[in-house]
Amino acid sequence: MTPWLSIVGIGDDGLDGLAPSARALIDAAECFIGGERHLAMLPADNREKRAWPSPLTAIIDEIVSRRGTRLCVLATGDPMSYGVGVTLAKRIAISEMVIVPAPSAFSLACARLGWPLADVDTLTLHGRPLELLHPFIQPRARLLILSDSGATPAKVAQLLTERGFGGSSMTVLEHMGGPDEHCRSEHASSWDDVPSRDFNTIAVECIGGHDADVAPRVPGLPDSAFRHDGQLTKREVRAVTLSSLAPFPGALMWDIGAGCGSVAVEWMRSARGAAAICVERQAERRAMIADNALALGVPSLKVVAGTAPDGLAGLPTPDAVFIGGGISGDGLFEACWAALRPGGRLVANVVTLEGETRVSQLHGDYGGSLSRMSVSRANPVGPYIGWRPQMTVTQWQTSKPWI
Repeated sequence: MTPWLSIVGIGDDGLDGLAPSARALIDAAECFIGGERHLAMLPADNREKRAWPSPLTAIIDEIVSRRGTRLCVLATGDPMSYGVGVTLAKRIAISEMVIVPAPSAFSLACARLGWPLADVDTLTLHGRPLELLHPFIQPRARLLILSDSGATPAKVAQLLTERGFGGSSMTVLEHMGGPDEHCRSEHASSWDDVPSRDFNTIAVECIGGHDADVAPRVPGLPDSAFRHDGQLTKREVRAVTLSSLAPFPGALMWDIGAGCGSVAVEWMRSARGAAAICVERQAERRAMIADNALALGVPSLKVVAGTAPDGLAGLPTPDAVFIGGGISGDGLFEACWAALRPGGRLVANVVTLEGETRVSQLHGDYGGSLSRMSVSRANPVGPYIGWRPQMTVTQWQTSKPWI
């Protein structure tokens, strides 16, 4: 199909900074959709100009309905870098669009700072929770962050300081590429509450102090990192469980009988774009899951109230399923197996004889592997130190055939 929708990225230098191909698309367009700042850059003529509504998604259906109209969407920088192009590409085939990017804020920031973009973690806080920053705060990490507003830098500085990374170097770059470009650098602990201009990007070089709260993204966070009531997959077993589940970018996992959600939280921290749904019947534990998700930087973790298998109805198809308890329940395994995507992985941990009997039977019927984990931790025994064993965990893992 002949492209009818153009998405043109514009920098802070306005139309003068556009390539001839981008300018030709603007000249040929019959109508425009964009931010007030971008629309103000256009020539004064009678062509239709629409500002983005809030929420932005409210106008997506209308854009799709205008198929065949020469419609031009104006975006900031690179439309495919946390931009509107990503949203539109989910609804409209690329063969119907022409996308012309301008340099992204990340590219411009790296050019100003002399940073290799390939070595930098990039994220956006625009319209998103500040807590998304947590997993990225690692010793020696370099971060580039799209701000939500002029107040974002001070919030980032406060969070870094609270995590023991107050010595981190922060640079706020405002209106890059335009006549009002300005930057300011300071340590996070010294950052004041004076707001920056709204159009800004934050660069951070993470430096942890002696009291730094370092929470690595590899599985196996300390048990103390989670709020729980004792219903917790312990650190050593959790690390093995995540290895068996094998997270990958964009994958969805169901965590059945999630307890405090520790496995789901670490699943989401382990791979870019990974998602998880926790199914938990107890309200107190659902609250713990929400608290842990926020504190550990995965606020989009979904929590479902219910008991499996009934609570699984209508949930999106999982790429992996973790059953941390209750696999002996009627119909639970069968419901999970039926829902699991072909090629997906199912992992079940059990600690009871009844659970072992069930997974042994399933292992015989469905294959996979069985393993037992016995972990002991050193604890005081009077004036001495001795080994205190935890409950032995039997783990069954298997993959659903492709055919």
